[in-house]
Amino acid sequence: MGRKYAIRNQEGLHFVTFTIVYWLAIFIRETYRDIWYDSIIYCQKNKGLNVHAYCIMSSHVHLILSSKEDNSLSDIIRDLKSFTSRHIRKALESDSTESRREWLLWMMKRAGTKNLRNKDFQLWQQHNHPIELSTNEMLDQRLDYTHNNPVDAELVEEAH
Repeated sequence: MGRKYAIRNQEGLHFVTFTIVYWLAIFIRETYRDIWYDSIIYCQKNKGLNVHAYCIMSSHVHLILSSKEDNSLSDIIRDLKSFTSRHIRKALESDSTESRREWLLWMMKRAGTKNLRNKDFQLWQQHNHPIELSTNEMLDQRLDYTHNNPVDAELVEEAH
């Protein structure tokens, strides 16, 4: 049985959204944003990831991505989510100054035990809902959406 949302063209341009379980506001802390940024940079340098646009919100990230030749975008996304999950978990577990630490870990452990694909912890929601951007119209729409998301959430006044 095929999934409606799947990356079929591994070299195509895709709009994806990575969402934290229960829409938890992880990225309000610089520590966790830094783990995300460092991971993206690593994937760009070492795994063939192309990031064309992105927006990081408190509980999710929107990206327009592609991969370089002979690199599977699905594999890159899998590795990126796995790595960031492990490292954000470690950061949460070791940061005694994180006021929400116990609650966040409890919520993520709760999500992990409810999902048969995990053992005991889940940071990211399972699916990314990738949409291949096969026309300029689709690209323009997703690009505007990505850049205007913080404006619509009233986090900033202007998209730039």
